[in-house]
Amino acid sequence: MKKKILHVLTGREKKITEDETVIQSLPHKDFRFANPFIVLHHIGPETVQPGSKLRIQPHPHRGFSPVTFLIQGEGFHMDNAGHSGDVSEGGIQWMFAGKGLLHSEGPTQRVLDNGGVQEYLQLWLNVPKAHKWDDPYYQNAQKEQLPRVLEQDGVNMRLAAGNWEGKSSPMKSFTPVIAIFGTIAAGKTIALQATPGYQALVYVYKGRIDINGETAAMHQLVVLEQANDGITITASEDAGILFLSAEPIDEPIAAKDNYVMNTPEEIEQAMNDYQAGKFGTLAY
Repeated sequence: MKKKILHVLTGREKKITEDETVIQSLPHKDFRFANPFIVLHHIGPETVQPGSKLRIQPHPHRGFSPVTFLIQGEGFHMDNAGHSGDVSEGGIQWMFAGKGLLHSEGPTQRVLDNGGVQEYLQLWLNVPKAHKWDDPYYQNAQKEQLPRVLEQDGVNMRLAAGNWEGKSSPMKSFTPVIAIFGTIAAGKTIALQATPGYQALVYVYKGRIDINGETAAMHQLVVLEQANDGITITASEDAGILFLSAEPIDEPIAAKDNYVMNTPEEIEQAMNDYQAGKFGTLAY
């Protein structure tokens, strides 16, 4: 049976640094979390001028995985756990913050030197309490390393996380999650079978779609019921989407600033640890 749509949430501008404004569709004033999906930001498209220094300065995280989906441009990552990496359009960067680290992100040096257009989505994926204090890790994959799924003419979708159609993403995760993203040409239809009982979200980063009888446009996030399994998406104009599905984490959530923990006391501890220098330093 087709899933019912619970919410169609329109993203709003949110200033996250002095220089950076994002479109935030989750959390939303009408719907806070779809645990394990905590935050979804859409950044860009923005033009980077040649000779720019535009990067987000080192900042701390603890207790979750920031996952970045590159729509346009090239993405850079560096952290003080010794990880670094670059990915280009269609690729994915997946950092597990665990017990805590500092990281910096933004365009690659090539884009800073030569200019270009940057656009990406960043998802904050919660992890179970049992793993929040594990050691951090980092992984990435270029577009070519992500299996194509839902294949047909006019549909270019990649499996960024989980298993689908007998194929597997190279990304590892403490949280059972499926992430599929890419483009659908106008007039094309895809059918998804989501696991009943799992969270299910569809974000439109380009164009317009019809989904289970309702319309969603760019910067809108569709939250579907956990019951049932059927999702039918038709692109009413050329569209780009991110489909997310995951087993819910039935644990308390405390999320503030750059941390996702289980209690307000743990958030306060993280903030105090950062102020005390316990997250270390990072030259970027």
